[in-house]
Amino acid sequence: MRAEDMLPDHLDHTRIDGVLVRKGSVGAFLANARVWSDGEADAEARAQAERHIVEALPALRALGLFEVLEIRDPGLRAFVAGMSEVTVA
Repeated sequence: MRAEDMLPDHLDHTRIDGVLVRKGSVGAFLANARVWSDGEADAEARAQAERHIVEALPALRALGLFEVLEIRDPGLRAFVAGMSEVTVA
């Protein structure tokens, strides 16, 4: 499967199991994970990254991201695991 098979160029989102998944969800998660894990990031940047991570979790779970990949950073892995009940779409 190629990216355009999941989401053609003319679309910027889809629904998987009723959850809105936007193009760029995985890339945004990775960018936010880097900020969240950066010990030198300021508190506001880290808090914003955390909010964005929480908002993205339902889409990332609908994609099955965490069924295939494990988060290496132990703190971020624990945070994401602790947010298992988050259902923000």
